[in-house]
Amino acid sequence: MKVETDDEVAQSWRLVEGDAITGDLTAVRKLGGGAAYEAMLAFDDITYSPVVVKMVRPDQVNDESSRRGLRREVAALAAINHPVVVRGLRHELTEPRPHLVLEHIDGPRLSSLIRRYGPLQEQQYLPLAIDVAAALHYLRHIGWTHLDIKPSNIIMGSPARLIDLSVARPEEDARRLRHLIGTDAYMAPEQCDPGEGARPSSASDVWGLGATLFEAVAGHRPFDDPQPRAAGLAERFPQVAQAPRDLPTGVPQEVRAVIDASLQRDPEARPAPYEIVDALAPVLERQPRGSLAGFKIRG
Repeated sequence: MKVETDDEVAQSWRLVEGDAITGDLTAVRKLGGGAAYEAMLAFDDITYSPVVVKMVRPDQVNDESSRRGLRREVAALAAINHPVVVRGLRHELTEPRPHLVLEHIDGPRLSSLIRRYGPLQEQQYLPLAIDVAAALHYLRHIGWTHLDIKPSNIIMGSPARLIDLSVARPEEDARRLRHLIGTDAYMAPEQCDPGEGARPSSASDVWGLGATLFEAVAGHRPFDDPQPRAAGLAERFPQVAQAPRDLPTGVPQEVRAVIDASLQRDPEARPAPYEIVDALAPVLERQPRGSLAGFKIRG
C-alpha cells in the first residue's frame, strides 16, 4: 500500500468506518492514495458487496487537471474489458465527492510479496507474467496503453490482476505525449524523454512488464534508483543509460531471454506481448502441478 504524505493526509476526506461516502456507499477503511486522489474500501448497497472507491481529494475537487484525470480513467475503464484488468462499476463526476467505484480484488500486491518475502518462486512469477502479457496483448489489440506497469499495480491471484488505469490512454494519444507520465523507476526510456526520438507506445508497457518481472525474479529492481532532482537525464533515469543488473543464477534461460528482450532501449527490439506468452507458457508447463502450487508464499 502506498503511504500517504502529511499533505495528503491533511487534504483527506477523513472518512472512518461507518461514514457515508454517498447514499449507497459506506466507508470501511482507507486503502491509500496519491496527491490528487484517495482510495477507500467501502460497502456498496447497490452491488451489495465490498468495492473500492477512488475519490478526488477535497482540495482538488475544483482542479480541472484532477477532474480530467478522473474522466480519463472513466474512459479507460469503459473501453477496456479483460479478465486480468480491474473493472469499473460506476462513477459520479459531479457529486460533492467526484469518484469512481471499482471492483474490490482480494489478494496481495506483487510489491508487497516481494518486500516481505523477497524473490518469487517460478510457480508464482510465471503465471503473473503470462497473465499481464495477455492483458497487454489485448490492450495493444484495442489501441490502448497502460503506461504504469509496476509491481504495486499488480494484485496476485488466479489470474493476476492489473489495476490503476489513471494514466492509461489510447496509443495515438500516448505517442503525442510531451511530458512525463508513469512511475520513474518503471518508465521505459522513451517515457523518460518524450518527444525526443522514440515515443511512448504499447512497447512501453512491455518494458514495464520486463522491469516488473525482473523484480519478481531477483527481489530488486533492474536499475539504480532514479534521482528526481538530478540535472542530467541519465542520472535522473538510470534506465536510459545503464545495462540491467545481472539476474540470479538458476533462472530459466527462457525467462532470461524474455526479460533481456523486454528491457531493450529500442522499442522496436522488444517482443510483442503474445511472444512473451508463447515463450513462458512452456516453462510454466514444466512446473510441478498442485492445487495452489502457483501461489504458495515463501516463509
